[in-house]
Amino acid sequence: MEPSKAPEQFLKPYNSAENEPRMLELWEKSDYANPDVCIKNGVTAFDAEPYSIVLPPPNVTGILHMGSALMIVIEDILIRYHRMRGKKVLWIPGTDSAAIATQAKVEGDIYKTEKKTRHDLGREELLKRVNAFTEESKKTIIDQTKKMGASLDWSRYAYTMDEKRYAAVMEAFVRMYNAGLIYRGDRIVNWDPKLQTTVSDEEIEYVEQQDSFYHFKYGPFDIGTVRPETKFGDKYVVMHPDDERYKDYTHGQKIDLEWINGPITATIIKDRSVDREFGSGVMTITPAHSLIDFEIAQRHGLDIECVIDDRGILLPIAGEFAGQHIKKARPLIVEKLKQKGLISKIDDGYVHNVATNSRGGGIIEPQIKRQWFIAVNKEVEFPDPSTELRAGGKKMTLKEHMRETVSSGAVEILPEHFSKIYFHWIDNLRDWCISRQIWFGHRIPAWFKGDEVKVQTESPGAEWQQDPDTLDTWFSSGLWTFSTLGWPHFAKTATRVEPGPENDLVNYHPTSVLETGYDILFFWVARMILMSGFLLGDIPFRKALLHGIVRDGQGRKISKSLGNNIDPLDMAAKYGMDAVRMSLIAGMAPGTDSRISEEKIRGYKHFANRTYEVPHIAG
Repeated sequence: MEPSKAPEQFLKPYNSAENEPRMLELWEKSDYANPDVCIKNGVTAFDAEPYSIVLPPPNVTGILHMGSALMIVIEDILIRYHRMRGKKVLWIPGTDSAAIATQAKVEGDIYKTEKKTRHDLGREELLKRVNAFTEESKKTIIDQTKKMGASLDWSRYAYTMDEKRYAAVMEAFVRMYNAGLIYRGDRIVNWDPKLQTTVSDEEIEYVEQQDSFYHFKYGPFDIGTVRPETKFGDKYVVMHPDDERYKDYTHGQKIDLEWINGPITATIIKDRSVDREFGSGVMTITPAHSLIDFEIAQRHGLDIECVIDDRGILLPIAGEFAGQHIKKARPLIVEKLKQKGLISKIDDGYVHNVATNSRGGGIIEPQIKRQWFIAVNKEVEFPDPSTELRAGGKKMTLKEHMRETVSSGAVEILPEHFSKIYFHWIDNLRDWCISRQIWFGHRIPAWFKGDEVKVQTESPGAEWQQDPDTLDTWFSSGLWTFSTLGWPHFAKTATRVEPGPENDLVNYHPTSVLETGYDILFFWVARMILMSGFLLGDIPFRKALLHGIVRDGQGRKISKSLGNNIDPLDMAAKYGMDAVRMSLIAGMAPGTDSRISEEKIRGYKHFANRTYEVPHIAG
């Protein structure tokens, strides 16, 4: 008996350009990524076990990169596997406004082409331009995500700045304010003079830099710094109370000494935070421009004077150097200190880490600002998860809740060793600054009339002015698992009900898995636990599965400066999306960095071709 002849198409090499669009069209027409359709058509049982994932929304600042592609592939594998097992599967797509990064990009483009700043344009015109950019970018990202072969339910697509998410953000802010968790106060923040906005601790990127380290004579003491331009306001000298070298000095003691702009009277402060092993064990403090110094000043009720303004310009306290930018002033200040005989030593080539804004590249200047914060150490009552009501709920701080949720096993972080990193971050967590001085984003629902403040979604009247600041984009992202499922329009009740978007919160929350990069464990994972816990009395997901960074074939981080970026869609056009998907997954493990190269992708094109030829070989 002769073997059956293989169909004609199997006699040719696999043509991804011909087959992939056809498969995507078939999947889209079937609509089986929508669980309601699967239930209606009898593919999935109504009472089937639910399995849900919210796609971490790609930023609208550009196009999909290999990191986003890896995330999509991992989640698509999970989704298809559980769908084949007969579960009621929902995978929700979306995009993120990436407020600071998006506004910075649009502002940069405008300045390059028109030489205009946002202040030249005004708020309304800038927002018009930003929104036009995001609309085009969203279309690109959605198209690219579909081409990745992702079986997402596009009927439930969400954008962090759409009307439903806006309603969720406003509701969350008002509830948290009324509970006393959100407050406005003067605290030290990370200030970006370049973008003229505050930046969260998690958005700080430390860059290694070489500078001179200056040793000064401060009366009888030796002190050191890389930033002599901040020292004009230093009138407190701080030492550890148990340091035997300084036992003859008493807390509060006054000493007269010669300083940059003439004689001053300094005060001795004894504080246990001082590192006795660093340098001479003595330091002067600049409370307005250092978090550590600010906390020392608060503990002892010390005066706080600003030395540098929002633009990096020295203030009148700097005397003859006032009005100069700190970069230009530094060598002049050092020269004056030399002339006065106050510099004892200069160490050149001192290597240290400089804080920069990862979203815009500006060097961070700590400043005291009146901002909006979320209090993480204030005890509040959490709601009953079956009712969202606080009566009889558990009392604890947000910090305690975030720790307990993971330590109890309610949320499992995988790989497990990331739990230790999570706990370390929680233990050192400070109140979260949520206000930003940019125009693109959810505007804070606070209204002012003189000294009066009202927090509500609608204007109290014509004489009231709305706060010009917007919210940290991670505030809205923290609501993602439940704002995409209908909250606050639809409540969460104890029993599952009929399928449909209006019942998604009941049917699919908490979500099954949050799959994301380990680099946003604190940005996002922790804050989702915070938000879901307080607003719903629920966990946002049962597991957080973390993947690593995608590096190039040599193990280097992919960056513009290295010119080693590999576009997943360009590679798919050359070798097929199956080859791209397989090359991303092959050899990777949860929580570890992986490598990608064109050679690897080319190899998996051959593998895809062999797989396609199996029927011919078998025949």
